[in-house]
Amino acid sequence: MTPPLSDQDVARHWDANADQWADHVRRGWDVFREQLNNPAFFALVGDLRGKTVLDAGCGEGYNTRLLAQGGAQVTGVDISPRMIELARAEEEREPLGIRYETASFSDLSLFGGGTFDAVVSSMALMDAADLEGALREFQRVLRVGSDLFFSVTHPCFMTKGFDWLHDGDGKATRLLVSDYFGAEPWVERWRFNPVPEGTPLFAIPVFPRALSNYVNALVDAGFALREIREPQPSEEACREHPYLQPWRDHAALYLHVRAVKAPEV
Repeated sequence: MTPPLSDQDVARHWDANADQWADHVRRGWDVFREQLNNPAFFALVGDLRGKTVLDAGCGEGYNTRLLAQGGAQVTGVDISPRMIELARAEEEREPLGIRYETASFSDLSLFGGGTFDAVVSSMALMDAADLEGALREFQRVLRVGSDLFFSVTHPCFMTKGFDWLHDGDGKATRLLVSDYFGAEPWVERWRFNPVPEGTPLFAIPVFPRALSNYVNALVDAGFALREIREPQPSEEACREHPYLQPWRDHAALYLHVRAVKAPEV
């Protein structure tokens, strides 16, 4: 039996990914982020100007910097010490007033209760060993009535048994999904799409969960679900990057969620 993946395993893998990840992201090679995920997610997040914001699972700080540039007072946390080193180096190079700390977001004891006006977590919770603990901590550090925004790969489609089926011309026409209820963590290996063949693959721990796991964990942690979105790439993005087209035609790659810290009853 494969031993379970721990927070320490997650940190180790992301430390190993960190330098190449930061380089590729900062070159603009994460096309899915640039053309699909970020535009839709930031539209959901809206204007956080003047608010104290926790970026949970901030990585090397790409989205953290976007939040700060939008006028938020941002603190970024990540489980990978190397990612935080890279984020701090960028903050030193171009100061935006961002505080970065190394921490698992299932243990935010660095912060008191009711510290933040919003928690934003972009593409991190599906890589978290303790979803329930993370959501409880988000609820604790948020002020009552404040928002949690998070994005994850869509649990209904991005399963371990995911694959595209193609027609005779090589066009993706069907999506194969299996092992939806498989809950055993595993390490996925991939690279950004435009990166040359032969570039080392990222090794990314994945903790598969059903949609109900996310929703029920939110409710159990004391959140009220306000909105979910399943973004599609724009027609313009698909023309520029044809490999995005199947995600416009057939299935959602991402799930975006807005929830609110409910008052105690």
